[in-house]
Amino acid sequence: MHIGIVTREWPPDVYGGAGVHVEHLVAAMRSLPAGPDIDVHSFGEPRPDAVGHAVPATLQGANGALQAVGVDVEIAAALGNVDLVHSHTWYANAAGLLASLVHGIPHVVTAHSLEPRRPWKADQLGGGYRLSSWVERTAYLAADAVIAVSHGMRSDVLDAYPELDPAKVHVVGNGVDAEAYRPIEDPEVVRSLGVDPDRPYALFVGRITRQKGVMHLLRAAEQLPEEVGLVLCAGAADTPAERQQVADAVADLQSRRNGVVWIEEMLPREKLVPLITGATVFVVPSVYEPLGIVNLEAAACGTAVVASDVGGIPEVVDDGRTGLLVHYDPDDPAAFEAGLAARIAELVADPARAAAMGAAGRERVLAEFGWPAIAQQTVEVYSAVLAARAGPAPL
Repeated sequence: MHIGIVTREWPPDVYGGAGVHVEHLVAAMRSLPAGPDIDVHSFGEPRPDAVGHAVPATLQGANGALQAVGVDVEIAAALGNVDLVHSHTWYANAAGLLASLVHGIPHVVTAHSLEPRRPWKADQLGGGYRLSSWVERTAYLAADAVIAVSHGMRSDVLDAYPELDPAKVHVVGNGVDAEAYRPIEDPEVVRSLGVDPDRPYALFVGRITRQKGVMHLLRAAEQLPEEVGLVLCAGAADTPAERQQVADAVADLQSRRNGVVWIEEMLPREKLVPLITGATVFVVPSVYEPLGIVNLEAAACGTAVVASDVGGIPEVVDDGRTGLLVHYDPDDPAAFEAGLAARIAELVADPARAAAMGAAGRERVLAEFGWPAIAQQTVEVYSAVLAARAGPAPL
């Protein structure tokens, strides 16, 4: 079995959960006994372990969505030697769709997020959002199989694209490398990042995008007890305007309370893991989240999670056992923000309970979210798709 994996993100250019997923999935599939042969095609410069595809010179000044489709055309042309193509995110979906049409090979899509569930992108990207939405819809409806990263995501896929045959939509969850993400106490690393390791702090890690609910968290921080610090490890803003909105809100918050730290970069793992481990609470205030790998990473580090109850998060955060969930109602953001503040304060006031939740989260990760099992389930989807394409065996 020869598989072509298509992804926008590949190390060292990984900035979101989809990139983390692809990196670990490929490594796990390559480690399977008698696993598939895999070629990775990514956006960007060539890598030792992937074929990089740059934006065509003639599209350098074009809309970003057009640039992505231009890259996809080049990737599709390079996929004629594989048995099946597997694309991740809309950026790569066009490559899988075109390769399937041109080379007659099956196409599998992993649904990490859905364009119809991110309507604010229309304000940011204009025509680019119309193009990305069209690419996603066309690719999903034509795909031989769609892999959803949670049961909540599967429901969203079928709701957004009701024409899709439910039998084609499979659930294969996200995973976490429990060796790379494990409890590592290192106060000096935490201190080197400008964070006081002796003070209880709530930690957010993620991109600056409306989906992640950063502004809700900043407003919730206004209601936290004075002794609670807030650390934002947040970068890769969707737009300059969103970055500035967060910068202004952080500066305003810092003018009125201490212990607010903004780390505007995606930290290397050797710094990120001690920062997560040292947090009393890891906060995921997303307003849309198919699953959220960061929930698993925090749990693997033994840190309790306070998160919104959207999408696939309730499948990862066991409310009352590994963390606490806060109901998100888009029509009542103030209640959501008050709920975030209350749940964070609740765990900070009871560090023994927070530690017990963190330990339970680590145990659950080890039992249920290992990459080898996820890799095996993914290969089983490939096998089923290839068998269906081949048709019934002759009598």
